[in-house]
Amino acid sequence: MTGAAEGETLVATEEVLMGDLDGRVAMVTGGGSGIGLGAARALAEAGARVVVMGRDEKKLQRAVGSLGEGAWCVSGDVGNEDDVSRAVQSIEARFGHLDVAVNAAGTGTVGGVTDQRAEDWSAVLRTNLDGVMYSMKHQSAAMVRRGKGGAIVNISSIAGILTHRFMSAYCVSKAGLEMLTRCAADELGDHRIRVNAIRPGLVPTDLAGPLAEHAALRADYEAKMPLHRLGTVEEVGQAILFLVSDRSSWITGQVFGVDGGHTLRGGPDISLLFGA
Repeated sequence: MTGAAEGETLVATEEVLMGDLDGRVAMVTGGGSGIGLGAARALAEAGARVVVMGRDEKKLQRAVGSLGEGAWCVSGDVGNEDDVSRAVQSIEARFGHLDVAVNAAGTGTVGGVTDQRAEDWSAVLRTNLDGVMYSMKHQSAAMVRRGKGGAIVNISSIAGILTHRFMSAYCVSKAGLEMLTRCAADELGDHRIRVNAIRPGLVPTDLAGPLAEHAALRADYEAKMPLHRLGTVEEVGQAILFLVSDRSSWITGQVFGVDGGHTLRGGPDISLLFGA
C-alpha cells in the first residue's frame, strides 16, 4: 500500500467514526457538567442529537450552547420517577424516538458507618441507584416501543469494586448499579437493547473536585494508578461512545474500567480529607 493510499484510508476511517451515531437520539442524565457533559459532547460529535437532563437549568442551558445544533435539554431529578417519565416522553414527542442513553447523574457524601446520617444515605442511593433504575425503566420502554434496539451506558465508579473509607453510601450505590446493569442487560437482550457500564477512576469534575484538589489524597490516588495520573472527561466520553456505537454490537452486561489501572491495586484513603 502506498503512502497516499494509507492517508486516504485513515481519513475514511475517521469520517466513519465521526458519523457513528448519525440519525440517533441520545439522552444523557447528569449531562450539565462533568462526565455527563463529556459524554454528551462525544455523542454529539459522532452525529447524535443529544438531550441532556439535570436539575440545574443554568448548567443545562450552558451545556446545550456548547453542544451545537440539534442539542436540547429537559430539567428534572432522576430520583423522581415522574420527572424521568416526563423527560423520556418529551424526547419521544420532539424527536420521535430514543436510541441511546447514558446515565451519569450522581452524587456522593463522606461519612463513617458509625455516624452515617440517614438522610445522606438515602439521598445518595436515591440518585445513584433509584435514579438509574427509573431512567433505565423509561428509556428501555421507549426503545422497546420503537422496536429497533438501543444502547444504554450507566456510569459506575471504582468505588463499585474497591472500598473507599468513609464513603460507604457511594460505594454501595455503585456496587448496586453494576448488578442492576447486568440484570437489565440479561432482560433487555431480547429486544436488542445492550446495557453496559463504565467504571471511571478519579476524574476532576464538580462532584469529585474536593478529592482531586486535596494534595495528599490526590497523591494517594495517583500512587495507586499504574499510569500515575488522573483521567479526563474526554477519555471517559470516548469509552462511552464506543459502548453505544455499533463498534460494540456484541457487547452487553459488562463493566469497563477507565481508571488508569487503579483497580489493579487498592482503594483510596478518603480519611486523608479530614486527617482520620
